[in-house]
Amino acid sequence: MHSVELGPVQPSDQRQTPLDLFLIFVGANIVATTLQIGASLPGLALVPALLVIAAGALGGALLVALLAPVGSRLRVPSIVAARAALGYNGAQLVAVILFLTNFVWIALNNVIAASITSRLAGDTAHQGWWAVGLGVVATLIVMGGPRAVGLADRVAVPLLGVAGVIFTAACLRASWPGISASGATAGDVLRGFDVVFGYQTSWLLMFGDYSRYSKSGRQAGVAVFAGLGLTALWFIPLGLVASTIAGSADPGVMVEALTLGWWGSVLVVLATLTTNFVNIYMSALALKSLVPAIPDRAAIGLIGGIGAVISILSTAWLDQMANFTLLLAGVFVPIGGVLIAHFVVGRYETPVASLYYGPHGEPPRAGLWSAAGLGAWAAGAAAFYGLQRIGGVAPGLLVSVGMYLLLRRRSAREA
Repeated sequence: MHSVELGPVQPSDQRQTPLDLFLIFVGANIVATTLQIGASLPGLALVPALLVIAAGALGGALLVALLAPVGSRLRVPSIVAARAALGYNGAQLVAVILFLTNFVWIALNNVIAASITSRLAGDTAHQGWWAVGLGVVATLIVMGGPRAVGLADRVAVPLLGVAGVIFTAACLRASWPGISASGATAGDVLRGFDVVFGYQTSWLLMFGDYSRYSKSGRQAGVAVFAGLGLTALWFIPLGLVASTIAGSADPGVMVEALTLGWWGSVLVVLATLTTNFVNIYMSALALKSLVPAIPDRAAIGLIGGIGAVISILSTAWLDQMANFTLLLAGVFVPIGGVLIAHFVVGRYETPVASLYYGPHGEPPRAGLWSAAGLGAWAAGAAAFYGLQRIGGVAPGLLVSVGMYLLLRRRSAREA
């Protein structure tokens, strides 16, 4: 099994258990950035804040989970499956966006982990080197492929669960000043929902990357939904409470305020390491789709190396977490709508061979550009950004799904 293979996997390689798939998504979402989402929510009262978190966490997880069976059925990576709805070059455009934005997540996670680790080691003067070292470790593990990631998660995720329980207990026993809701509006509630939903859909373009190694699409969907949904329901509220207690949205300050000692360090560092397994793998797949000739190890090494190098520049992203998430949501939520329209609502036939160039260089039968897919993506993004005051997720999804189905039917009639 190759770590960054763009072709369809063999049915004999579909041996991944639902537990392994579940643990991969758990490891991806039990992370400091998930805590940070809770810390970045507007000043809502506790009950409205928890309702926003629940709706956004489960809604975003459902969007990704509905597409997970596509990976099991087609046995191809997400970026290849997307060619069916967006065309070959349209999917390449998505790969470029994914490739570039993932550097931010990789670097951000490295910085968070390095901040905690260097404090634990009493070596804050060399925090940058800690970030590079942690980035290298994550890169080396990803080079072992999905199986190596799954094996690492089998060890790391239970430890994360234990550390998360201790983090939860610390929040419950701490003196909590409460959440001030002064100035909170309906717009703040809707924005909070968009942030949480958008954060969950940042995993959208890995819907098939790991589920393609699972034979049962239904079990894959359940594993993805549970892995993303349960972790968000747990960690995002923790971030909200911890940031309120600490009076700061910085994960390192939150850990110190809760007096977790080395347990807090284990939580953040392991969580960051496991989520960067997925970030590096997703970026390597995107790069492989753009430059098919690049060797697997070279793609992974390049991604992980760049992420490690720019880690020292990403601290400012902590303060812009919500804005960055909304920016990405406006791109990924409509893509999710287009894919849902193609694979779930329309159930259009998608032969795997149509997603690739022919043996003699014949263009993919799925087409180089999909007017329906690109038009629906653009319309959904316009709706998301243009209607953020009333919440961008619902308009973005509805417009992208409806527009794709309309344009596909129109093109079918014209043909």
